[in-house]
Amino acid sequence: MDWKATLNRLLDTVIGWAATAGVRLIIAIIALLISFKIINAIGKRIAKSHEKGKIDKTLAKTFAYIFKIGMKCIVAICLVGYVGIDTSGLAAIVTSFGVCAGLALNGALSNLAGGVLIIITRPFRVDDFIEAQGYSGTVEDIHITYTRLRTPDNKVVYVPNGALSTGNVVNYSEKATRRVDLTFSIGYSCDYEKAKGIIMSLLEAHELVLKDPAPTVRVTEHGASSINLSAKAWVNNADYWTVYFDITEQVKTAFDKEGIEIPFNQLDVHIKKD
Repeated sequence: MDWKATLNRLLDTVIGWAATAGVRLIIAIIALLISFKIINAIGKRIAKSHEKGKIDKTLAKTFAYIFKIGMKCIVAICLVGYVGIDTSGLAAIVTSFGVCAGLALNGALSNLAGGVLIIITRPFRVDDFIEAQGYSGTVEDIHITYTRLRTPDNKVVYVPNGALSTGNVVNYSEKATRRVDLTFSIGYSCDYEKAKGIIMSLLEAHELVLKDPAPTVRVTEHGASSINLSAKAWVNNADYWTVYFDITEQVKTAFDKEGIEIPFNQLDVHIKKD
């Protein structure tokens, strides 16, 4: 066996491949890297377009995500054909895989449909505080199959869009104002008119409580051991918890100062001796 002739033929084959398909492969890899970098840069610009007021933040981030995935797939398929691989067979494989995946991932398809429905109807947007599927949190991102929430204690929850699109969603951020509802209990021996006046004065004096609509304080229930007073005040959305905690603390301090009793459950134990 002539090893020298064999090596020469192998070398000629490698050189011939490098001069044709090898060059194409290197060009394809370089083009792939450059294209992906350009696509990522364009995607970032689309995602940040909301900062100029041109488009809603939710739509901007969603369009950027879809754009990057779609364009990268198109570039990859084109470069595969440029290298010389038969894309017709690849298309058949992708089609078959898509059918199998569709049958196996029925739930994922419902999440996909739910994501499209959320983007179209927009019951909530990025940065809204919502309550849904047993979780409360700020919407950080809306992907095509799931929505990412950040809870007040800084946990991240991924909620499927299928459940979000068909379930109840409470959006606390959609309106500019919210109503703070507080209930205070006083003893039956206390002057409830005086207690109402104290609560009302605290509400009217608080700088974050809106004057219109005006706050109200009314007796709402004659309880088993107390008279319950309901206080309602309107505030800007961002001031809700500040007013809630301030008024709760201030009413306790004022009631103690004015001698108004806040009843609490008591248990009397009687021991009977024979």
